[in-house]
Amino acid sequence: MLAHAGCEAPPEPRPRPPETTTAWRPLGTWSGRGDLQTESFDVTTGALRLVWVTTGEATTGAGPLRVSLYSAISGRPLQTIVDTVGVGTDTVPFADEPRVSYLEVESDGVEWRLVLEEAVVAVGSR
Repeated sequence: MLAHAGCEAPPEPRPRPPETTTAWRPLGTWSGRGDLQTESFDVTTGALRLVWVTTGEATTGAGPLRVSLYSAISGRPLQTIVDTVGVGTDTVPFADEPRVSYLEVESDGVEWRLVLEEAVVAVGSR
């Protein structure tokens, strides 16, 4: 028996990959004026972001804010996340290896607020 052109079964549809969404899990919130070393926190995924806000400068344009990430095990500096002067706000995405870490805040003449969050990927179906 001969097959007729166009009589083939249509191909099976390919399964769609699962949909992923990124949620942000808070690791800590801190605020103050002056220097601070935060408590330790666990970084599990390595995808992080720091939301920072500075206000209330004592002298316009003279309030420095520097935020650095440190290893809580060795105490060594890992990276500087924020190094700015004056009033402002920003969200800084950054990455690090999973580990126990802490932040060190250096500031003078400005009020600051920090929110550290870690990305958590959720996989669902479409």
